[in-house]
Amino acid sequence: MAAGQNGSGRTQLVPEAHKILDNIKYEIASEFGIPVYQGSEDYWGNIPSKDCGRVGGAMVKRMIALAEKELLNGKQLEKL
Repeated sequence: MAAGQNGSGRTQLVPEAHKILDNIKYEIASEFGIPVYQGSEDYWGNIPSKDCGRVGGAMVKRMIALAEKELLNGKQLEKL
C-alpha cells in the first residue's frame, strides 16, 4: 500500500492523525453504547449503518468544535 493511503484506497491528508481519529471514533461509539472496541481491526460489519452514521456525524461535529476553538484562540487554520 502506498504511503498515506488507508485500506479503502483513499489518500489521507494527514496520515499522522489516523490514531487520534481512531481514538475519537471508539470514544464516541462507547458514548453511544455501540459494541465495538479498539483493536477490533475496524470491522463494523455487524453494526447497523444508522449507528455508524451517528458515530461519523458526531466525529465531524467534534472536529468542527475543535477547529472553532482554535480560531477563537487566535490560531490560523492551515489550508490543505
